[in-house]
Amino acid sequence: MSDNSETEDVHELFVQDGVLLFSAAASFISFVKSVGTLMITEYSDKSRNIEWKPIDDVTVDSDIQDQEWAVVNTVEKRIRTLSGSVPLEYKNRSKFLKVSFDEIKSFRVSDKNRRLTFNDGKSEQICTYLFQHGNCEHFVIFLKSLIQTIPSRRDKHVFVVLDKTNPEMEKMDKSFAELNVCTDGPRVWKLWDEFQERPMVATFEAFAKITDLVYRSPEHRELSEDVKEMLNKSITECGSNSTSHSQGDYEVVDVPYLPKRRDFPRGKPLTLDQWLGVQDHDGRIEDSECLKLMIYQGGITPSLRKEVWKYLLDYYPWNCTQAKRQRIIAQKNDEYFSMKLQWKTMSKTQEDNFTDYRERKSQIEKDVSRTDRTIEFYAGDNNPNLQILNDILMTYVMYNFDLGYVQGMSDLLSPILHLMQSEVDAFWCFVGFMNRLSSNFDADQNGMKEQLSNLFTLVAFIDPDLASYFTNHDSGNMFFCFRWLLVWFKRELSEEDCMSLWEVLWTGFPCENFHLLLCCAILTEEKQTLMENNYGFTDILKHINELCGRLNIDKILNDAQGIYYQIKESKQLNDIIRLLLGLPLTGSSLSDNHETSPFEENIGSSNGSTSMQPQSSQESIRISPDENSFEKCLSSNFL
Repeated sequence: MSDNSETEDVHELFVQDGVLLFSAAASFISFVKSVGTLMITEYSDKSRNIEWKPIDDVTVDSDIQDQEWAVVNTVEKRIRTLSGSVPLEYKNRSKFLKVSFDEIKSFRVSDKNRRLTFNDGKSEQICTYLFQHGNCEHFVIFLKSLIQTIPSRRDKHVFVVLDKTNPEMEKMDKSFAELNVCTDGPRVWKLWDEFQERPMVATFEAFAKITDLVYRSPEHRELSEDVKEMLNKSITECGSNSTSHSQGDYEVVDVPYLPKRRDFPRGKPLTLDQWLGVQDHDGRIEDSECLKLMIYQGGITPSLRKEVWKYLLDYYPWNCTQAKRQRIIAQKNDEYFSMKLQWKTMSKTQEDNFTDYRERKSQIEKDVSRTDRTIEFYAGDNNPNLQILNDILMTYVMYNFDLGYVQGMSDLLSPILHLMQSEVDAFWCFVGFMNRLSSNFDADQNGMKEQLSNLFTLVAFIDPDLASYFTNHDSGNMFFCFRWLLVWFKRELSEEDCMSLWEVLWTGFPCENFHLLLCCAILTEEKQTLMENNYGFTDILKHINELCGRLNIDKILNDAQGIYYQIKESKQLNDIIRLLLGLPLTGSSLSDNHETSPFEENIGSSNGSTSMQPQSSQESIRISPDENSFEKCLSSNFL
C-alpha cells in the first residue's frame, strides 16, 4: 500500500465518487473517516491499482460545473462539497491511497453491499471503504472483470483472488490437468483468458477436448465441479444485451428478447375493513408487507390516506401500538416546535450574518407564493395555508441544513399538507418523503444525473430502437425527463392522481426504481409520435411537457408493471439491469440475502435467466451519466 507516487501516465478505468475511507494502515490514518473518490487505475507499465483520493485534494472548477449542469429555476447555488461528477484532473498525486492488484489476496462485501474490505492474505486488512451513494456492486462487478476470483467456501461474502500461491488456483490447475486440456499453469490461464476475450470460440474448443476425453476415453471420467462451473460461466458470459462481440472473422450479435407484455389491471383501493383487519387488538399492523401489496395493487381509499400515509412515510413504525402512537405524536410536536422556534427567534443581525439562511428564506418565500395557487386550499391572497407551507419549509431548513431548501421541495410538500391539514403531521411526513428523494436535490445534481443515466439503460434494454433514436437525435441524456424524476410527476398529474401514484411508489413494490419503469412506459407509448415526426431534443422536450394533464395514471401503472415482468423474464437479463431493479445477481454472492417478497408470491414469479457479466474495457467508467451539458435545457422552463 502506498500513499505517494511518481509522476507517470495513468488511465482511470473506473471512478466512483462519495466513498468514505473507513479504515487503513497507519501511514494513511489521518484521512480515515474522510470522503473521497475511489478509482481503478492502470499505469504506463500496465500495472493496475485501486486508488482513493480524499475529496479535499480534488480540484474542481465550481464555476465551470455550475455552468455545465445548472438548470434554470431548479437548483439553487450553494457552497457545498461536490462529489466530483465531472472528470477530475489531479494536479498532483502526492496524497492518495494506492493498493496494487498484486497486494490484494481477497476482498469482502458486507453491510448490504455498502462496505468493501481488501485483505492481504495474512489475516490483515489493507483498507475498508464505505459507499455513501448507492453501493459497491458496480465497482465489484468491474473489478471482477479484471481479476480472477472465486467465492470463498467459508464465507459467501468473501471473494478470493486467484494467483499462483493460492490453493484454490492449485485446485483449478489440477482439474484442468485431469481433463488433459492443458498441462501447465500458464496454459490453464491462457485458456481462461480465451474464455473471457473470445468466449464462444474458446468454449467450443474446450468442449471438443472434453468430448474426446469423456465420451471417447475408456475411463469416462466425470468433470470436476470447478471445471463445470467455469465452462458454464463461459457460455453465459459470451454476450450482453444489445451488444456485439467480435470473434475474429465473424460477429455474434445479441438482441434482447422480451416476452409478450402482460396486463395487470388496477385493483380496488384499501378499504376501512381491510385496514382494521390487518391490526391486532393493540393497534399493531400485523403484516405490513401484505398491506403494502394491497396498496400497490389498488391504492388507498381517500378517507384513509391521512392515517395510512403516516406509516408509509415513517411517521409511525408499522409495529407500534395505539399507546405508542400517542407518545410519538407528543414527541414529534415538541421536536417540531423546538426547531421552528430556532428560526422564528433569529434576530435581524443574525440573518444579516447568515448568507445561506437568508438566501434559502428568500427562495422559500418566492416558491410558496406560486405553489398550487389554482387549488382552493392555497388560493387567494393572505391565505393562512401558504404561511403554514412556508413555516414547514423553513423548519425543514433547520432540520436538515446541509440540504436546506431547493426549488421543487414545495411541490412535494403541498399535497401532504393539503391532506394532513396539520402543520406538525405534514412536516414529519415531508421528512419521510425527503429521506427517499434527498439525492434529487444534491448541489452537484449527481442523484439526478445517475437516474437519467439509469433510465436510458432501461430504455436501451426494453426498446433498443427508441434508445438509438434518442442517441441519434441528441437526446440520449434524457434531460427531457428531468422534471418527471425530480418531483415524481407532481407537475404532470392532478392532485388526486399524484397522491394515487405516490402512495404506490412508497410501497417499494414491485421493485427498486419502479418510477423509472413509469418513465419507460410513457416513453414507449409516445415512441411512434416522436419517431414519425422526427423530433429532435427541443421538440421532444416540448412534446413531453405538453403531456401535462393528459397522462392516464392507471394505464401507466399497468404498463410499467408489464414492463417489469418483461424485463424480469427475459432470457438475456444482465446484472446491470438486475442491479437497477433490485433483482438478485446470478452467479454472484452479492445478492445472497435476497428473499422472496409477498409481491413475488402473490403476483407472479420470473423464469430463470442467464447472467452476463460486463466485459472488461479499457475505457474509463464513472458511475454517473454521460457528461453532456445542460446547455439546451437552459432556455426551457423545467419547473
